[in-house]
Amino acid sequence: MSPLRAARLPEAEPFGVGLLFPGQGAQRPGMGEPWRDTPHWKVVARLSEVCGRDLGRLLLHAGAEQLTRTDTAQLATFALEMVVLDALRTAVGELRPAACAGHSLGEYAALTAAGVLAPEDGARLVAERGAAMQEANRLTPGTMAVLIGTDIVPRTQKLAARMRAVRRAQVWVANINGAEQVVISGAVDAVATLVEEATRGGARAIRIPVGGAFHTPLMAPAGPRLAQAVDRTPLHPAHCPVIANVDARAHLHHQERWRAMMLRQLVMPVRWAGSMRTLTAMARGRLRLVEVGPGSTLANLARRVLPAEIPVRSVATPAQVEALVAEWWH
Repeated sequence: MSPLRAARLPEAEPFGVGLLFPGQGAQRPGMGEPWRDTPHWKVVARLSEVCGRDLGRLLLHAGAEQLTRTDTAQLATFALEMVVLDALRTAVGELRPAACAGHSLGEYAALTAAGVLAPEDGARLVAERGAAMQEANRLTPGTMAVLIGTDIVPRTQKLAARMRAVRRAQVWVANINGAEQVVISGAVDAVATLVEEATRGGARAIRIPVGGAFHTPLMAPAGPRLAQAVDRTPLHPAHCPVIANVDARAHLHHQERWRAMMLRQLVMPVRWAGSMRTLTAMARGRLRLVEVGPGSTLANLARRVLPAEIPVRSVATPAQVEALVAEWWH
């Protein structure tokens, strides 16, 4: 039986909830402030202890420049996602997601929400991943940018391939977010050149606040350190399907396969548009999506590519969690 077929929602359930987790770039200064005086702040203390980092300080006091660093941005984003997830689970009583998916770093939060990773192990892995990617960026400084436009995916793929072949430029398509949005990644000067050529062709460009050429071969130096961390981390059976960035397929069984996929994800594109199509096939019209964590990027992307009858919400604050629970569960 294919993973997709096995993952479909039970007929008896009126609707299923899919959880989406954003990645690096969604972080912002002070994003933990609404949670500081809630019972869910205990999650920050617990994850700070296992990581040996003051995550509360990152969530409350880190500035935009510090949060651009890969090793701090990833930990801060993961920690906030765990806080919001804890609040959502507490408010609902028994939250059993129908599926989980995370964009890049968010995949570690998705694996945690699905039970493949314990929260503490997820935090340790994110800490190692962020540090390894920060070091890879030190070897070859990189950056990323969003390109938006008609037929942008094939146009950008061809342009990047031509630049690599003719100029030996280090630039690739790193995320396919939809028919009209891609993310390019690579060396700083190569990304700037591609952005210039794409905008001359009518595309619109948006810089992403990250420090690294993520999801490209330039992240290969991060592989050995992450592999060591992944190898010593226990993985558990998933409670629900998790849709992988590298193949856009829903994986429910064989949790050990995630070890290889975590490493492949470092250097391969995020197939987010394909992941959303997988969710649509699973849902059969009975899925509701919640973006768990800072910002609303994934919710906005989902609204562009999913059928209108699939409702999508973003929750990042206690008030938003309370409003969502009142709307969908009470």
